[in-house]
Amino acid sequence: MITHNLGYPRIGSRRELKKACEQYWSGRMTAHELHQVAKSIRQENWQLQQKAGIDLLPCNDFSFYDHVLDTTLMVGAIPERYHALAAEQQLTETDLMFAMARGYQKNGYDITAMEMTKWFDTNYHYIVPEFTANQRFSFFSDKIIKEFNEAKRQGFSVKPVLLGPISFLLLGKKRGKDFHKLDLINNLLPVYLEVLKTLDNNGVHYIQFDEPCLSLDLGDKERSALVKVYDAIQKAFPYLHIILGGYFECYGNNLATVLSLPIQTIHIDLIRCPLQLDDILATGIAKKRINLSLGVVDGRNVWKNDFDESLKLINKAMDAVGSERVWIAPSCSLLHVPNDLELETDEQSLPLMVKDWMAFARQKIGEVVLLANLASESPSDEALHQFEQNRQSMNNRRISSFIHKQSVKERARSVAERDTYRDSVFQERKKKQNEALHLPLFPTTTIGSFPQTSEVRTWRSKWKKGELKIEEYDALLKEATKNSIEWQENIGIDVLVHGEFERNDMVEYFGEQLEGFVFTQHGWVQSYGSRCVKPPIIVGDVERKAPMTLDYTQYAQSLTVKPVKGMLTGPVTILQWSFVRNDQPRSETCLQIALAVRDEVADLEKAGIQIIQIDEPAIREGLPLRKENREAYLDWAIKAFKVSSSGVKDETQIHTHMCYAEFNDIIESIAKMDADVITIETSRSQMELLDAFAVFNYPNDIGPGVYDIHSPRVPSKEEMIQLMQKAMSVIPLQQLWVNPDCGLKTRNWDETKLALQEMVEAARYLRAL
Repeated sequence: MITHNLGYPRIGSRRELKKACEQYWSGRMTAHELHQVAKSIRQENWQLQQKAGIDLLPCNDFSFYDHVLDTTLMVGAIPERYHALAAEQQLTETDLMFAMARGYQKNGYDITAMEMTKWFDTNYHYIVPEFTANQRFSFFSDKIIKEFNEAKRQGFSVKPVLLGPISFLLLGKKRGKDFHKLDLINNLLPVYLEVLKTLDNNGVHYIQFDEPCLSLDLGDKERSALVKVYDAIQKAFPYLHIILGGYFECYGNNLATVLSLPIQTIHIDLIRCPLQLDDILATGIAKKRINLSLGVVDGRNVWKNDFDESLKLINKAMDAVGSERVWIAPSCSLLHVPNDLELETDEQSLPLMVKDWMAFARQKIGEVVLLANLASESPSDEALHQFEQNRQSMNNRRISSFIHKQSVKERARSVAERDTYRDSVFQERKKKQNEALHLPLFPTTTIGSFPQTSEVRTWRSKWKKGELKIEEYDALLKEATKNSIEWQENIGIDVLVHGEFERNDMVEYFGEQLEGFVFTQHGWVQSYGSRCVKPPIIVGDVERKAPMTLDYTQYAQSLTVKPVKGMLTGPVTILQWSFVRNDQPRSETCLQIALAVRDEVADLEKAGIQIIQIDEPAIREGLPLRKENREAYLDWAIKAFKVSSSGVKDETQIHTHMCYAEFNDIIESIAKMDADVITIETSRSQMELLDAFAVFNYPNDIGPGVYDIHSPRVPSKEEMIQLMQKAMSVIPLQQLWVNPDCGLKTRNWDETKLALQEMVEAARYLRAL
């Protein structure tokens, strides 16, 4: 029985990569120093996996920014706008990669970043490849070769991990004239074969091809291309051991095709889809020579593995195909979970009782090895001892009074249909809101947060350490709030925000004030590039004990006659961006959160706040990958949002915000949310995302983002005007707002001020037309 891992967190146990990248971007670290940090992270990852007992370690799972972008560079799919830049500025491969991810605005160049979107149903973002008709590819970046040789020199038994060519093409977007992306496979496949030949020449034996698009509903063309690719690989390299990595869902109607491929090992995600093991065994796989890689350790959540349940699956597979053909692994790459539970030492934020129910990446590697030991003919005494400890942990969690609150469950059960809709339809509400708010055409606003400078973060750190009294901390935050309100008024923004200086993260901040959550000190996971988040952990029933945002919102509103938005995170996003309890349906947990948000909305309205934004950037992210499962999800997700937002009078304007997602397949559900105003990310796609709203004839107001806050470049007024004119060509101008793509927390004040001034001037120009 072989143990292996599909991928390991790349940011370092203490976010070393994040810090190094940001120092490099600011000129405070050399390229050599940056690469040394990366090398030390890779070595540490390999060493701890090898020491734990993993047989096959992943390589090329490391990335400075994003593994899809790495693949784009590997195959030379570099958009035309970067070619002259790379040549004239003599950019290194690393700097070219960062320019493609972040944009480039210096030395007379002003080049936009590549589009970014969510990696399937996770909160990880990937850089979207760009393809043109008849595009040519070439073996451009040899990163995968270098990292394989680096591991081999150090004595590690590794398997290079590649994003498969079918998924790479399907995850990209078309530029220019229309064509089918898979028509490019004849141009792309030779490059993959060249990469494999180079790896083969360097002594590779195992190759892991990740094809996560096999979790989607594919058609005949996609499945035919899949067969063509892997037949060609097997013909060219008949002695290579190909591991096909599918995850995040069942193979579904792609299963027969997958099992027909000339591969040696198929990986199956038994966390997301445990029933697919029966489907695979029913195909007569025992008569074939394909190994089964069982993803029995959850790579997406932080809960300790239930060994009893996992061993049932492992034993079933071994009975069918034999132990020598069963591999044990996490369900997917461990990129999506924190690094090491042992770093968590604060019992106040993470009680020992709850910590005993959890496992992070390092612990999950240990679980993989331990399960293989327990499934062997002669488990060790230590393994059997840990098995008994695991059973005790599972039982303690099931019966814990820390988790279950009957009053919360009863309130959720009592939610009625009347709690899910507003008093009047949107057009009637809009008339009342116009009379109450007196906003101009193309009203300007921001999404909520302003820069969280090092100074602001220092205040929070000192307060948490007890070095600042709460009164001192509060005074500093209110001074920052006052300054932001005055500045917004001075430049002419129409709907203001208080800046959220008191908030660490848009989910963690609310979790800290809700019952049912616990927290970590070092539970960071990568969201995109150097952006890391520290998701709270929903361990029990959720309720609100006291107002969460009232103080600073009321204070900000007292400073101005202009409306200040109350800023809340929506129930679906709090759910999606937390590690969620796995002992009850997610829909039940989400409804509990919705009721807590509803209470906060009611308090804000009573305090005179006329506009309340309930952000739901994760609602598309939670959409099941299989179409047959989507209706049920959308029903409870939209219900949760409406429960949170519908308890207000007509004059109160409800906003929501969504970003980095395709909306075509859920546009009707977005309309059912019935938010008065929706703000969305559109600048990286050059307003293409608005097409779904135009075709559907979306009835409510829309704020398409006019500049990309995830890039340091500052767009001009003219650029924003052009984007808004594109928006006006598909959406009636009376419905349009002007705003950035997302919150501004990660930006600095200099670029924020310049960009927002340009944005306000763009709106003024449009009003004068």
